[in-house]
Amino acid sequence: MTKPPKKKTGTTKSSTPNAADRGFATGRINSLGSVATSTGLLSNVPFSSPGSSNVFGIGSEHPFANYWTCEGGLPEVISVMPEKVQADILLIRYFECVDPVYPMLHRQTFYADYEHFWSLTRPERDGADASFVALIFVMLALGTQFVTSTSPKERKQTAEFYASASNQALRMSSYLSSASLRSIQAMVLITYFLINDNHASDGWAFAGILIRQAYAMGLHRDPNIVAPSASPFEKQQRRKVWQAVLLQDTFLTVLLSLPPSATHTDVSVDDLIEDNSSIASDDPTDTAYIRGSWTLANLVQETICSPRCLDVPICTTARHKSKLIADFRAVYRAFPDIFRSWDPEALTALAQTDKRVVRQTLFLSSNYFHNLMLVHASESPDVPVNIRGTLEAAHDAIAAFFVLFSLFEAEARVWWVFNHRAFLEALCIGNVLREAAKDPGGEENMDKDPLFVRARADIYRMIDIMRIMSQGEQGSETARTRVQVLSEFVPVFEQ
Repeated sequence: MTKPPKKKTGTTKSSTPNAADRGFATGRINSLGSVATSTGLLSNVPFSSPGSSNVFGIGSEHPFANYWTCEGGLPEVISVMPEKVQADILLIRYFECVDPVYPMLHRQTFYADYEHFWSLTRPERDGADASFVALIFVMLALGTQFVTSTSPKERKQTAEFYASASNQALRMSSYLSSASLRSIQAMVLITYFLINDNHASDGWAFAGILIRQAYAMGLHRDPNIVAPSASPFEKQQRRKVWQAVLLQDTFLTVLLSLPPSATHTDVSVDDLIEDNSSIASDDPTDTAYIRGSWTLANLVQETICSPRCLDVPICTTARHKSKLIADFRAVYRAFPDIFRSWDPEALTALAQTDKRVVRQTLFLSSNYFHNLMLVHASESPDVPVNIRGTLEAAHDAIAAFFVLFSLFEAEARVWWVFNHRAFLEALCIGNVLREAAKDPGGEENMDKDPLFVRARADIYRMIDIMRIMSQGEQGSETARTRVQVLSEFVPVFEQ
């Protein structure tokens, strides 16, 4: 994995061994302002907002504006917590929108601690666990991102203020020299907050600290080995927090083409306990969802993240590619039927009674088919792109985003990872169609082959959604850039 293959001389093909990345690798997209060698972290739209960063909260730049005095300490942070009734509303929004996708917290235990916190007198509250205060604040920040009753500008300012309070509380807990499950949980959520706030570069930097702290706590080790005397509940919480770190690291590195970090572990997904005693999770599908995501992450980390971060071909031989596709399909077959046997109509009906399962289905499907698309789109001197396989997987992946936008438009606007995956899928489709149009009879196939017709419609649909997101005074600049990028493929289709 450390030695990329020697490039053959005289070839006119791009050096990027993945059709999904080629639009950036060739520097065709001038609107990015720089030539990229991969879809890596550029701190530039449509990836993340540019600008200086300071992850330690000193100064007024992103990601954490500094509102704090030197002497204020934790009491100063707690003083800006909203009234309990407002905090309760934001936490309900967090558990409605965020918790289904990243079910890391044990809700019953959290609320018991949360109610106890509010039952304390103000002086007693000032002496509370700073990492728990940090956890509350970042949950309020994420909940605020999904509120629909305020303007986008007000939501952004309020959410960033709560995130700054969370970071300040972590500083009061000396999180760089000590760690706890609560501080790790808070850091996982801060990373997601930063990414949703369109600061993926800040999230990536902050996640580096998070992973080191998780390793330092021994979360990467089997709890039966490193914490044999812990209760079953404590062991389970260690497993769930580690899988949250692993998932975040794996699926972020896929999008950014950067090296995975959460790579050394002996924690087994099979040790995750079924929800029969309120130990594993709060909802029936959570254990299956976590297991499915965890198993997929283990496969993706080894077979996709590691080679792509060095521009090494994902598959070196046709046999290797067939084997890897079979491995992915085996993972998919292990998903419960509720996550596999769906269509937009079925999910629309299910959303009337169980939105949690719908959200989990869409996120798991998006992750799975996006990575399957990358496998099909990979190429090497001996392995061509599987055009039909790539377009099939890309369609299934981007369809999940279309359903998310249809059912939960406000949430679809917030989830950067889902937006960016869909953008990369549309970009991959465009690259494949552009190459296919160059083949003999390719242009005719664009209008006659149902697969190509559907693929073209997927790009048009993505452009339409990005246009909707870019409209108005508070329209997304990132969405506007994505419209510009994807529109470059339209002349290819309309020739």
